[in-house]
Amino acid sequence: MAQSISSRKLLPREFYLRSPEIVARNLLSKLITVRRNGKRLTGRILETEAYLGLNDPASHAFPGLTARNAMLFGPPGFSYIYFIYGMHYCLNFSCEPDGQAGGVLIRALEPIEGVATMEQLRHLPAGASPKLLTGGPGRLCEALGITRATHNDIDVTRPRSILQVLDDGHHPEAIQVTPRIGIRKAADLPLRFVVGSSKLVPRRPRAVV
Repeated sequence: MAQSISSRKLLPREFYLRSPEIVARNLLSKLITVRRNGKRLTGRILETEAYLGLNDPASHAFPGLTARNAMLFGPPGFSYIYFIYGMHYCLNFSCEPDGQAGGVLIRALEPIEGVATMEQLRHLPAGASPKLLTGGPGRLCEALGITRATHNDIDVTRPRSILQVLDDGHHPEAIQVTPRIGIRKAADLPLRFVVGSSKLVPRRPRAVV
């Protein structure tokens, strides 16, 4: 059951002013909310991946600063949306001090608010499984109506932003740490973080902490 909006706190910029590994781990169980047509679409973060900027061959920032990846170089707490396979958008948040590249990819959510609208956006029938709805980076962006044209380069720490990350005091009981998935470069690094009890994400545990 979703908690009242008044019990949620907007994550400040200082939250993102840390290394991607720390931010990725601490984003678990936080809430992503999108304001759309006067309604809120909200999901709880279940899976993240950290990307380490100029030192990470799998990061979009690895080739250096460009107009496309500039959000990853700061300031922290901004959205970076990219398009893959000509089909799907992916949601990331910038980390590290301004000028130092780093980001976190959001890979899965638990639907919390606006589920009927999410089902419509995903072209799914009522009562569709959460895994089909928001169990994957492309799926969750479609369910929340996130696109590069509308949601790229948004300051998610501002109270009036249409895309925000909130803390309602919920914490995961356990976190699984595994290698990242769906990539070829630096794929062995243990930079994927999963809420241990989640059934929405694929199992590939490296350690449970």
